[in-house]
Amino acid sequence: VQLQASGGGLVQVGDSPRLSCTVSGRSLGTTATGWFRQAPGKEREFVACLSRSGFRRYADSVKGRFTISKDNAKNTMYLQINSLKPEDTALYYCAARGRGGETWYDRDYEYDFWGQGTLVTVSS
Repeated sequence: VQLQASGGGLVQVGDSPRLSCTVSGRSLGTTATGWFRQAPGKEREFVACLSRSGFRRYADSVKGRFTISKDNAKNTMYLQINSLKPEDTALYYCAARGRGGETWYDRDYEYDFWGQGTLVTVSS
Protein backbone atom coordinates (compact mmCIF):
# COMPACT_ATOMS: atom_id res chain seq x y z
CA VAL A 1 0.00 0.00 0.00
CA GLN A 2 1.37 3.39 -0.98
CA LEU A 3 0.14 6.88 -0.25
CA GLN A 4 1.27 9.90 -2.24
CA ALA A 5 0.46 13.31 -0.79
CA SER A 6 0.49 16.54 -2.77
CA GLY A 7 -0.88 20.07 -2.74
CA GLY A 8 1.46 21.78 -0.31
CA GLY A 9 3.59 24.80 -0.97
CA LEU A 10 4.11 28.42 0.00
CA VAL A 11 0.69 29.98 0.61
CA GLN A 12 -0.65 33.20 2.06
CA VAL A 13 -2.64 33.77 5.23
CA GLY A 14 -6.31 33.33 4.39
CA ASP A 15 -5.68 31.10 1.37
CA SER A 16 -7.61 27.86 0.84
CA PRO A 17 -5.38 25.10 -0.52
CA ARG A 18 -6.53 21.53 -0.96
CA LEU A 19 -4.21 18.69 -0.10
CA SER A 20 -4.60 15.40 -1.94
CA CYS A 21 -3.42 11.91 -1.16
CA THR A 22 -3.64 9.18 -3.77
CA VAL A 23 -3.73 5.64 -2.42
CA SER A 24 -2.63 2.55 -4.28
CA GLY A 25 -2.85 -1.06 -3.18
CA ARG A 26 -5.94 -0.66 -1.03
CA SER A 27 -9.49 0.51 -1.67
CA LEU A 28 -10.43 3.68 0.18
CA GLY A 29 -14.03 2.51 0.17
CA THR A 30 -13.24 0.12 3.03
CA THR A 31 -10.54 2.12 4.76
CA ALA A 32 -10.52 4.59 7.62
CA THR A 33 -8.33 7.58 6.81
CA GLY A 34 -6.74 10.49 8.59
CA TRP A 35 -4.56 13.56 8.28
CA PHE A 36 -1.86 14.54 10.73
CA ARG A 37 0.68 17.36 10.75
CA GLN A 38 4.02 18.19 12.29
CA ALA A 39 5.04 21.79 12.79
CA PRO A 40 8.71 22.76 13.05
CA GLY A 41 10.07 21.75 16.45
CA LYS A 42 6.85 20.07 17.52
CA GLU A 43 5.48 16.55 17.67
CA ARG A 44 3.12 15.19 15.06
CA GLU A 45 -0.51 15.95 15.87
CA PHE A 46 -3.92 14.82 14.75
CA VAL A 47 -5.78 17.02 12.28
CA ALA A 48 -8.80 15.14 10.93
CA CYS A 49 -10.12 11.64 10.34
CA LEU A 50 -12.85 9.93 8.34
CA SER A 51 -14.26 6.58 9.42
CA ARG A 52 -15.31 3.85 7.01
CA SER A 53 -18.93 4.78 7.61
CA GLY A 54 -18.33 8.46 6.90
CA PHE A 55 -18.02 9.90 10.38
CA ARG A 56 -15.66 12.87 10.57
CA ARG A 57 -13.68 14.18 13.52
CA TYR A 58 -11.45 17.25 13.69
CA ALA A 59 -8.87 18.70 16.03
CA ASP A 60 -10.21 21.74 17.87
CA SER A 61 -7.56 23.93 16.23
CA VAL A 62 -8.92 23.26 12.73
CA LYS A 63 -12.61 22.67 13.36
CA GLY A 64 -14.72 24.82 11.06
CA ARG A 65 -11.79 25.55 8.72
CA PHE A 66 -10.63 22.13 7.50
CA THR A 67 -12.69 19.45 5.75
CA ILE A 68 -11.64 15.86 5.19
CA SER A 69 -13.14 13.91 2.31
CA LYS A 70 -12.41 11.15 -0.15
CA ASP A 71 -13.30 10.08 -3.67
CA ASN A 72 -13.57 6.30 -3.75
CA ALA A 73 -13.65 6.20 -7.55
CA LYS A 74 -10.29 8.01 -7.70
CA ASN A 75 -9.01 6.29 -4.54
CA THR A 76 -7.92 9.70 -3.35
CA MET A 77 -8.41 11.45 -0.03
CA TYR A 78 -8.46 15.22 0.46
CA LEU A 79 -7.98 17.87 3.09
CA GLN A 80 -9.59 21.17 2.20
CA ILE A 81 -8.00 23.96 4.19
CA ASN A 82 -9.77 27.29 4.52
CA SER A 83 -8.75 30.51 6.23
CA LEU A 84 -5.12 29.56 6.61
CA LYS A 85 -3.27 30.84 9.66
CA PRO A 86 0.49 31.11 10.25
CA GLU A 87 0.21 28.36 12.88
CA ASP A 88 -0.99 25.97 10.17
CA THR A 89 2.56 25.81 8.81
CA ALA A 90 3.53 22.14 9.00
CA LEU A 91 4.35 18.97 7.16
CA TYR A 92 0.99 17.32 6.49
CA TYR A 93 0.74 13.53 6.43
CA CYS A 94 -2.06 11.37 5.10
CA ALA A 95 -2.68 7.99 6.71
CA ALA A 96 -4.77 4.90 6.06
CA ARG A 97 -5.77 2.17 8.45
CA GLY A 98 -5.12 -1.43 7.44
CA ARG A 99 -7.01 -3.03 10.31
CA GLY A 100 -10.78 -3.29 10.68
CA GLY A 101 -13.02 -1.13 12.81
CA GLU A 102 -15.97 1.14 12.20
CA THR A 103 -15.14 4.00 14.52
CA TRP A 104 -12.96 7.07 14.00
CA TYR A 105 -9.27 7.07 14.86
CA ASP A 106 -7.35 10.12 16.01
CA ARG A 107 -4.09 8.53 17.19
CA ASP A 108 -1.21 7.99 14.82
CA TYR A 109 -0.49 4.47 16.10
CA GLU A 110 -3.92 3.39 14.88
CA TYR A 111 -2.83 3.85 11.26
CA ASP A 112 -0.75 1.40 9.28
CA PHE A 113 0.12 3.24 6.07
CA TRP A 114 1.52 6.74 5.68
CA GLY A 115 2.28 9.16 2.91
CA GLN A 116 5.58 10.99 2.71
CA GLY A 117 4.11 14.31 3.76
CA THR A 118 3.49 17.54 1.93
CA LEU A 119 4.80 20.82 3.35
CA VAL A 120 2.47 23.76 3.81
CA THR A 121 4.25 27.02 4.61
CA VAL A 122 2.00 29.94 5.46
CA SER A 123 3.41 33.36 4.74
CA SER A 124 1.96 36.51 6.22
